[in-house]
Amino acid sequence: MKRAGVLFLAAVPVIATGVYFVLPTDSAGAPASAPPAATAQSAREDTKDRAKEERKEDDAVIAGLPPGLASPAKKELAQQLVASAEYSTTDWRATYGTIEDEGDGCGYTAGIIGFCTGTHDLLMLVERYTEEYPDNGLASFLPALRKVDGSDSHEGLDPGFPAAWEAEAKVPAFRAAQQAERDRICFDPAVRLAKLDGLGTLGQFVYFDAMVFHGPDTDANGFYALRERTLKQAKTPAAGGSEKAFLNAFLDVRREAMLSGAPERDTDRVDTAQRRFLEAGNLNLDTPLVWEMYGETYWLT
Repeated sequence: MKRAGVLFLAAVPVIATGVYFVLPTDSAGAPASAPPAATAQSAREDTKDRAKEERKEDDAVIAGLPPGLASPAKKELAQQLVASAEYSTTDWRATYGTIEDEGDGCGYTAGIIGFCTGTHDLLMLVERYTEEYPDNGLASFLPALRKVDGSDSHEGLDPGFPAAWEAEAKVPAFRAAQQAERDRICFDPAVRLAKLDGLGTLGQFVYFDAMVFHGPDTDANGFYALRERTLKQAKTPAAGGSEKAFLNAFLDVRREAMLSGAPERDTDRVDTAQRRFLEAGNLNLDTPLVWEMYGETYWLT
C-alpha cells in the first residue's frame, strides 16, 4: 500500500473518543487528588459499553441496507478495478505472486493489493499466516521483515525473499490469507463506513480503493485523515448532503494527497476511472464499465 507515512493502524474505522477527568480543586485552586483507580476503571468500562452499543446500532443500520460492493459480483468487479491500477491488469488472481520494489520508498510491493514491506501491512500478513501455518516458506524472513518495517530497506530480505514469496503464492492457504487480510484491513471497514455515510456501491468502492492506496491510517494522507478533510467541505448523504457532491469533494481531497510530495505521480485511478463513473452518474457501479489507466483502456461488461 502506498502511503506518505508508514504507520499502519487497526483496520477499523477510527473514531476518537476522549474521556477526560476534571479534577476538583481545593480552596486555593490547586488540583485535588486524582480520582481513585476504581472510578477510572468504571469510566473505561462505560466507554467500552457505549462503543459496543453504538456498534450494535450501526450493525442494525447496515443489516437493513443492500449488499452493495459486498455482493459477490460487485466485489469481483472491485478487485478487477484495483488490479488495473496496481498492476495494469484486470486478472487480479494473477497477482498473488507479484513482487517488486517500485522505488517509491515502500520497499517491496507484493500480492493482490500491494502489501508493502515498508508499511507494516505485509509484515502483519506474514505474521498472521505464520500463526496458522508455522512451517510456511516465508516464516524464516519474519526477523528481517520486522527489522525493515517502516523503511525501504531490503536488509535480510535479499536475495531470497522475492522467490520465497512467489513460491508461497502458489499455496492455496497463502492465497486465502491474502484475501482475508485484504478484507480485514481494507475491504470490510471501507464498505462498512461508506454504508454508514450513506454511500452507494460506487462510493463504497471509492473508499475501498482509497484504503488500498493510502492505507487505513490516521497520518496526514491516510484514509481517515482524507475523510475528515472532506467532511469539512461537504456533508455525507447520511447527514443530508448530496452523494455526488460528497464524492467529488473526497476525490478532490484524495487527488491532492496523491500529488503531495510527488507532483509527477499518475492519478488515473481517480481521474479516468472513479471520476468518470461519478460524472456518468453511475452510483451503483453498474456494468458495462469503460475506463483508462496509464494510457490503456479497459472494458468490463
